[in-house]
Amino acid sequence: MMTTQASSKPFTGRKMAAILIVGFGIVVAVNFTMASLATSGFHGVVVENSYVASQNFNDWMEEAEASRALGWEATAERSEDGFVTIRTSDAPQGAVVSAELRRPIGVDDRLELAFQSTGPDTYRSTAPVEAGRWTVRLRITSGEQVWAEESALR
Repeated sequence: MMTTQASSKPFTGRKMAAILIVGFGIVVAVNFTMASLATSGFHGVVVENSYVASQNFNDWMEEAEASRALGWEATAERSEDGFVTIRTSDAPQGAVVSAELRRPIGVDDRLELAFQSTGPDTYRSTAPVEAGRWTVRLRITSGEQVWAEESALR
């Protein structure tokens, strides 16, 4: 009968230490990377005081319902030259249009835009806007009536 012996190097404490160091090193590196990515995309607090915001929530909902009841509609588009064009429907002539733009992710850019009427139901920003992703909060005011909506800028 013939027996064979496997010739292998013994598993030492050095090998175990190397495995542990490499394994935990990978875990720590991934954790630091994910934490830095998570914090770099957040611009700060959403509200300064959540209790005060909760007290105002019903007022905000009433304003949104009043805005929706007006039946006005508006769309925002960025043209090739960088100016923002607002097209409205059912908004009264002579309404004042304004907008607040912010980046949805990444750099904390914020802009306030004013608009001039360029024809019936059409308004153009007085200043150009850089290309890229923007969230736009439109506000149309006519006398005591106020309409507001937030959407992505196309």
